[in-house]
Amino acid sequence: KLPVVREFPDVFPGDVSDVPPEREVEFTIDLVPGTGLISMAPYRMSASELKELKELKKQLEDLLEKKFIRP
Repeated sequence: KLPVVREFPDVFPGDVSDVPPEREVEFTIDLVPGTGLISMAPYRMSASELKELKELKKQLEDLLEKKFIRP
């Protein structure tokens, strides 16, 4: 037996096997026959979009720091 099982026999069932017991499935994904995977290219920002995003982030951080806005 496992050391933990020996220390707490009232918590564990008499037979502790390597495989966990079967449980009811709470989540499933229903597959539709004949469909394929969706293939999409990853979204990439242009350099100008990235620069604008960084500027907006800095503005937000400044406003947060000055307590003009809060999260």
